[in-house]
Amino acid sequence: MSDGFEEAAGDAESPRRPRLAYPFEVEPEPGSGQAVEVAPGVLWLRQPLGGSLGFINVWALADGEGWTIIDTGMATKETSAAWKAAFAGSLEGRHVTRVIVTHLHPDHVGLAGWLTRRFDCRLWMTRLEYFQCRMLVADTGREAPEDGVAFFRAAGWDEAAIDNYKARFGGFGRMIHALPDSYRRIEDGETFRIGEHDWTVVTGQGHSPDHACLWCAELDLLISGDQVLPKISSNVSVFPTEPDADPLTDWLVSLAKVKAAVPDSVLVLPAHNAPFRGLHARIDQLINGHERGLARLKGKLEEPRRAVDTFGALFARPIGPDLLGMATGEALAHLNCLIGRGEAVRETDEAGVGWYRTT
Repeated sequence: MSDGFEEAAGDAESPRRPRLAYPFEVEPEPGSGQAVEVAPGVLWLRQPLGGSLGFINVWALADGEGWTIIDTGMATKETSAAWKAAFAGSLEGRHVTRVIVTHLHPDHVGLAGWLTRRFDCRLWMTRLEYFQCRMLVADTGREAPEDGVAFFRAAGWDEAAIDNYKARFGGFGRMIHALPDSYRRIEDGETFRIGEHDWTVVTGQGHSPDHACLWCAELDLLISGDQVLPKISSNVSVFPTEPDADPLTDWLVSLAKVKAAVPDSVLVLPAHNAPFRGLHARIDQLINGHERGLARLKGKLEEPRRAVDTFGALFARPIGPDLLGMATGEALAHLNCLIGRGEAVRETDEAGVGWYRTT
C-alpha cells in the first residue's frame, strides 16, 4: 500500500509469479523531463510522487503538431516543474491538443486542470470519473461526516483512529489543481484517432468508478493506467459513501473483460513500474491472488470477526495507522464480495460494530 492509491495487496502477488518481459533497459528519470520512446510517436515520462511508489508513468502521444497527454501526476510544484522541463526538452516546445485521464485519483488527474488551462485544450475522461472527482474535491475543508465516522467505527476502529480520520478528512482536493468546468466524455468501446493511429477505450470498475484504458491495435499497445500493474495490485476498497458496494466483484469481472478484449501480444504501458509483456498471465495472477485471499478470509470467519480482525488473512505486512484506511477498505471489499456470493453474513451489535461470519 502507499499514500498513492495502489497497494501490494496480500496474496495478489502469487508465489508462482508469471514470467513477464520488460523490454526497456533504459527508463526515464522521474521529474527530469526526460522521455523514452516506447513506440513510434509514443513517449514515456515519469513524474515524482511521495510515498513508496516514488513516481507515476505518464504518456505523450504525437498528435499532429502537438501532443495528447495521458495522465498528469499530482498537483505539486515538483510535478509542474517536471512538466515545464519536459516541454522545454523532450516534448520540443510543442503544444498539448488534449489531456486524457484514466481515472480520478490525484496522481493521475492532479495537474489536468493546470495543463488544460496552460494549453487551452480539453480534458477527456469517463463521465463517472469526472463527476465523482468533482464531488470528492468539494469535500475539501469540510468536517468529517457522521456517516464516515459510523462507517469506520463499524469496521472496528478505536477512538484514536477515528480522530485521525477526522483530522485528515477533506485532503483529496488539496492534491488536485482546479478541474476545468467542462470536459469531453469518453466511453467504453469508443474509438478515436490520436495522430496517425486509432485508440479504443476499454473501461474497468472496482479500483475506481469507470477507469479508462486505451488500446491501440495498430501499435499493439495498451495504456493500462492502474487497471493492470505488473508488480503491485491496485487497491480495491469500500468507502463510507457506498458501504454495501461490492467493488471486488466489479474488479474481477473487469479484469476478465480486459483479458477477453485485448490480445496478449500487447506491450502494456502501466501507471506504475515498467512497461511489460505478458498481459494475460498477469491478469490471471491478479484474479487468482484475490480468489486465494477470499478463501483465506472465509476460513478466518469460522468465528465472528470485525473488519479490522481480518487483515492477517489479506495482507503480508503489518497494518499501522498510515495504512489503516486503505487496509480497512480492501478488507471490506473482500467481505462484501463473500456476502454477495452467499458465503458470509454481517451482523451488527448494539455498539454499531459489524461482525462477519461464514454462513
